[in-house]
Amino acid sequence: MAFDKSQTRQPPRASLLGAEDLASLAGKRCMVSWSGGKDSCLAMHRAARAGARIEVLVNMKVEGGERSRSHGLRSGVIDAQAKAMGVRLDGMATSWDNYEANVVSILGRLVSEGIEAGIFGDIDLHAHLEWEEMVCGKAGLIPVLPIWQGGRMELVREFIEAGFRTHIVALRAELLSPNYLGRPFTLDLAREFQAAGIDACGENGEFHTVVTDGPLFQYPIEILPGRRVLKEGYWFLDFDVREPQGVAKEPA
Repeated sequence: MAFDKSQTRQPPRASLLGAEDLASLAGKRCMVSWSGGKDSCLAMHRAARAGARIEVLVNMKVEGGERSRSHGLRSGVIDAQAKAMGVRLDGMATSWDNYEANVVSILGRLVSEGIEAGIFGDIDLHAHLEWEEMVCGKAGLIPVLPIWQGGRMELVREFIEAGFRTHIVALRAELLSPNYLGRPFTLDLAREFQAAGIDACGENGEFHTVVTDGPLFQYPIEILPGRRVLKEGYWFLDFDVREPQGVAKEPA
């Protein structure tokens, strides 16, 4: 059913920010704004542990649909992640000019399907928070930011100690060497970045990651590295993924 923007919707409750607010998520049907990277993954993990019912991942794509809008990941990578987690994937191809309207349309349609809250992985960028509150408000969705204002190294440690695996797949060329592309993101590497004055979580776009395994995954996916590409001030690792055939992790 298409979302009619003229519909009057009940305004959502105030945003749920940080770990302390998450208890009220128990049993709620949720979507996740999914980038493919560690922050949206940790936000989803915290929400799931609080009892949220994660039903949909939303990922917006470039106009041609071949890559994700946020991190420039191949669409097949995002598809493989959703499949490995057993979660439905939604989204659409869009230009930046139509991005906001298309996001609101998708969120509104999900609300009409019974989705109650949207999970976002921002840490402390207030412009992002304001935008998420705005689009959720238009759609009638509760915005939830489970890792909001978390300590950088504490978030990295929680993510890694939970058992997630992630690799660096994009970085700002003026700040970091392309030799970091493809490297596993570890606590030691986060400390190295922090010591060099780089945000340990890459919150300001210093680098991006792709998650390949962890407690949300039913099985791991494998990165198949390709060439390095310099584009618009960023180094990207152009890669694909391979899914294991008939392999699933043993229950914890």
